[in-house]
Amino acid sequence: MATTGTHRPVMLVGSVPLTNSREVFRTAATLLGDRIKRMSDGETGDRLGWVGWQFAVLAAHSAFTVVPPDPASYAPHPKVRFRSPEAARDLTIGPLGYARAARESYAEFARLRDTGVIPRGWRFQVSLPTPLAPICSFVVPQDQPTVEPVYENRLLAEVDEICAAIPHDELALQWDVAIEMASWEGLWPVHFTDVQPAIIARLARIADRIPANVELGFHLCYGDYAHHHFKEPIDTANLVAVANAITGAAQRPINWLHLPVPRDRDDDAYFAPLRNLIRPAGTELYLGLIHFTDGAAGAQRRIAAASRVVADFGIATECGLGRRPPATIPDLLRLHAEVAG
Repeated sequence: MATTGTHRPVMLVGSVPLTNSREVFRTAATLLGDRIKRMSDGETGDRLGWVGWQFAVLAAHSAFTVVPPDPASYAPHPKVRFRSPEAARDLTIGPLGYARAARESYAEFARLRDTGVIPRGWRFQVSLPTPLAPICSFVVPQDQPTVEPVYENRLLAEVDEICAAIPHDELALQWDVAIEMASWEGLWPVHFTDVQPAIIARLARIADRIPANVELGFHLCYGDYAHHHFKEPIDTANLVAVANAITGAAQRPINWLHLPVPRDRDDDAYFAPLRNLIRPAGTELYLGLIHFTDGAAGAQRRIAAASRVVADFGIATECGLGRRPPATIPDLLRLHAEVAG
């Protein structure tokens, strides 16, 4: 990914809290244009709260009953558990809604592209949570070993549907890696042992499900619930470790990596581990260093610090924009354009 003579590339992580995909596409085209290469539909409507809408899918399943949330957890949510031991047998999970949403939004994307409203060079980006994310968020721990493989199979089946419905040279898919980062940091208990190797095995498995001519990226995330991380990263060392492990384990190319940069980190120490990032040819790096609260000046400080370690990177926010007031979105996108150059 070469930084052009006029601007750094811009990435929008996923969610954009506007009315619908049409408004998201039009707004991004107007304010960012060809500064971005891939554009999601904004995950509008029920999908705006990342995995939140999947709780309803699980809660409606006849095998489960709902239990109240743990108020001490990072993001308190109700959970589901099996109604009985018999309910766990031969579990199947029906449509999750991701494939349907992608088909509907791509139809709007193609219409706007073909009528010249959005750039022809854009790819349609589908941002998905890893299978582990809804399971750890919404299933009680004792039932996770049974539910996780069934849910993963269903989600990967929907990935297959998406790849069958959308031309591969127009499609980009992103896996959102948040629960895994929390577990890597030792903060989120999981139902399996040998946590770090098991996490990488899962991420490589879902990477390799994507056809090689569909672009693929990973958004490594430290959370944004109530605009707080589940942990303030000490530096980029664990992000680099996970990124290197993914690119080493996956059998297909990784087209981009996105790493967060906390607002108060414009020091050399935070970025120093990026020297160890193994980035194969064709793998783009995006740093989530745009923060609305300190504007272009703060972003430029973080760019300056990052540039002392790695010169070739694009810019983004730390996470999706779904928890932001919709009225702030145009100014935030203008900020992306200003910082990009």
